[in-house]
Amino acid sequence: MHCVSTLTIRSMKTSSQCLTALLLSAFFFFSLTNSNAQQRRLRSGVQITPYKTTFIANGKDNISVRVVAIDPTGAEMKGATNLIKFSLQGDAKISKIGPDNTSDVDKKLSDTSAQAHLVNGILWVTLTSGTTIGHIKFEAKSDTLFAGSTEIHEIQPGKPHPVTTGKYTPKKVTDKIIGADISFLPELENRGMKFSDKGTPGDAMEIMHAHGFNYIRLRIFVDPAQPKGYSPNKGFCDLAHTEAMAKRIKAAGMKFLLDFHYSDYWADPQQQNKPSAWVGQDFPTLKKSLHDYTVSVMQALKDQGTAPDMVQVGNEINHGMVWPDGAINNLDSLAQLIYAGVTGVKEVNPSTTIMLHIALGGQNPEARFFLDNMKARNVPFDVIGLSYYPRWHGTLEDLKNNMADLAKRYPQQVMVAEYSQLKREVNDISFNVPDGKAVGSFIWEPISSWEGIFDRKGNANDYMDVVYPEIAKKYDVK
Repeated sequence: MHCVSTLTIRSMKTSSQCLTALLLSAFFFFSLTNSNAQQRRLRSGVQITPYKTTFIANGKDNISVRVVAIDPTGAEMKGATNLIKFSLQGDAKISKIGPDNTSDVDKKLSDTSAQAHLVNGILWVTLTSGTTIGHIKFEAKSDTLFAGSTEIHEIQPGKPHPVTTGKYTPKKVTDKIIGADISFLPELENRGMKFSDKGTPGDAMEIMHAHGFNYIRLRIFVDPAQPKGYSPNKGFCDLAHTEAMAKRIKAAGMKFLLDFHYSDYWADPQQQNKPSAWVGQDFPTLKKSLHDYTVSVMQALKDQGTAPDMVQVGNEINHGMVWPDGAINNLDSLAQLIYAGVTGVKEVNPSTTIMLHIALGGQNPEARFFLDNMKARNVPFDVIGLSYYPRWHGTLEDLKNNMADLAKRYPQQVMVAEYSQLKREVNDISFNVPDGKAVGSFIWEPISSWEGIFDRKGNANDYMDVVYPEIAKKYDVK
């Protein structure tokens, strides 16, 4: 989600929400052919971490935003003193700026404009909500740094209505998971890319399995081949491609996580566009369409002997899904849509584990807001999945504290469902969640991102040959 590496683009897409997935795909393919792409795009910048991205429109809800300067590697510039200029659009105001969460350097220019110098590389900004439902855009600029921005949804939650009166006990995942989303693999192979380890050619999945990976995640779109879909005319990540990949996963001796996007295009906190086939449907019909589509995909996979072991009902859904009906402001409707997906999965394969996937790796207040609202509506699920990209989801300490708090607060297990950088550190946190709630992790697109486990010629590198075998051995992943 930003104009740098594949990883950075994706992480901006999931958190800062300021770039379309079209740019992600364009840069992804461009990066395969231009060895200087990353160097041209990496630069120092302003990193913004909002610890909530959903405002209650009551005129008094507050959001804390951590603002730091980072160098081209993503490391914080601890001694930076750059002047940062802040602007805010929407019904909210900048309440406070300071080097910590309590002091105020009093550099406000107005309710929607402010500036202050970084103090030892950091500033904290407090935003206060207005009373209008809508979107807030908060931006931080500096003359010498790449700008940072974030989008916040301002909502009025309403009284919760449970989706079911049934009592559900979350299933316990007994696997220790080192997983990877490699949904780009068919596209890479279609372009002629081949894979090898130490000079020996092989199937990418089989190489990964031999080096510690035991789970593969695949994303699926409703109609990606349509003109505004993810893969116009070609249909990558449709049911047919998913069926073919699922057979390869099982043949490689691995387990399978299916990630329903419930869209024809990328679904994430910035966009959850309704599939074209469902546009114009009233809400009861929409729920039935989502349920029936889920059933049809699950049944097709089960019929060929590749039923998913785990399913995400939606992708990074902390701002909702299937907009506008299931937007975060419509929490009852969102819960009903999730429940329609859950029941569709369970009707076909009751043993499948259900994950709810939110983007909020280190953002505990926002994670709790979403999960508390799903709990209040009695939505049944088994695993809390978090995305963690350090540029946008907080520090490693934030991730550790958030996962520990969620594990103690909710009955579900907790895992990192997306990450890329800090491979050892993220897995150390993921496998040490307290109260027996650890599951593991899924790395996002490690065969195509700039920190990938294969080089650009398809050769396994040290991440594959050294890092992941060490992680698997350390945590006894089979």
